[in-house]
This record gives sequence, C-alpha cells and structure tokens, in this order.
Amino acid sequence: MYAQLTVTGTVFDSSKRNYVENVRVESSSGKYTRTDSMGRYKIAVTEKDSLTFIYKNKPTQKYAVKEITNLMQFDLSLGVTVKSGYRVLKEVVIFARSYREDSMENRQTYADVYNYRNPTIRTSISPGGAVGADVNEIINMFRFKRNKRLKAFQARLEQQEQDQFVSFRFNKNFVRRITQLQGAELDTFMIRYLPSYEFASTADEITFNKYILNSSYAFRVALLKKTDSEAKKEN
Repeated sequence: MYAQLTVTGTVFDSSKRNYVENVRVESSSGKYTRTDSMGRYKIAVTEKDSLTFIYKNKPTQKYAVKEITNLMQFDLSLGVTVKSGYRVLKEVVIFARSYREDSMENRQTYADVYNYRNPTIRTSISPGGAVGADVNEIINMFRFKRNKRLKAFQARLEQQEQDQFVSFRFNKNFVRRITQLQGAELDTFMIRYLPSYEFASTADEITFNKYILNSSYAFRVALLKKTDSEAKKEN
C-alpha cells in the first residue's frame, strides 16, 4: 500500500521571487536531494514519509507526505533573503491553502448561518437584572419566510462543505497515482466512482485506498467488456 511517489516543487526566499539554490531536501526514510539553480527539487518518497528542508544547516519542521495536497507542486517560501545571506531560517510559508483552512474561513464568514437554530422561547436578562422572555426570539418564531430561507441556506452551505471535502480527499492527483488512469478514462472514473461524504469522512487511509484500487479493477474490466462488445458488433 506504500507505493513509491515523487514530490516536486520550487523553493523561494522570503520575497517569493528569488529562487533558493542548494537547499537540502530530506525524507524521513533517508533519501535526499538538493535544489538546483532555479530552486527546483525532485525526491522519491512513500506515503509514510515526511520531508524536511535544510538551508545553511537550519532545518524546517517536518511535512508529512500524506498531507501534501499537490505532490507535483509543493512550493515553499523560506524566511531568508538570498542576497543578504541570512543564516537563520525564520519560517516556512506553504502557498497552497488546505481544505481545513478554506472550511474554517467559510464557517467564520457564515457563522450566523452555520449556527442557526429554530427560534424558541428563551429567557433573557435585562440591564437591570430582570429575567424575562427573549422578545427577539418570540418575534423570530413568526418570521416564517426568514426562518425557511436561513434553514435552506444552512443546508446548502453544509452540502457544499461536504462536496468540497470529498473532492479534497478524492482528488485527481491522488486517484491517478493509485489507478494509473489518464485523460478521459480518469475523468470517467472520477465521476462514476465518486464516494459518498459518509464514506470519505469515516474511512481510514487503507480502507479508502483499497476502495479506489478495487474500483479501478472493476472499471478496467468494464472497459474490456465494452471493447469486446464493440469488436463483436464490427465483425
């Protein structure tokens, strides 16, 4: 299940414009490489590996391969200025945003909608300390159109979030590495075997990978049967 993978990318300085040459890229399994004059690197890894970037004997934190969303473009910006030759590695900035970051930002933006609950009679405390019924909640109980609209909007946001999670986990680069499918066949496979949110959110890594692999076998068998059927018709 731990197939050989390849991670490629480019390392920039803090300006995100200048390439950083001679950065040592190490995997936890012991393999390493160095960036070329254009800041580019390429290293063979497995899904169990993690990567560390070392510049002038200053290592970054480790980055788990299984958490890298795009293995073909894992670009980094190091907290150094190449021209001045700083020796301290201040930080690492990853350009690509993760699904979790996008999801958190979306939930913050639409917090009122995500946190919406059907209005009901609640108590409130006035500035003078008196306890009584929450007038706003009572009013909202009779705002039927507004409540219906908010519930529909909430359901739509939750469905979009679930769809984005499935797309995040069942992405083309990941599926291509496991199935070796390309082009139109890969596009068809992605549509035909798109997993449900329930499965994608609960399946562990091995179970999820097995699903994709077994589905690719079934897909290839179906392709062979289709080819044989078309050949018989021509004959």
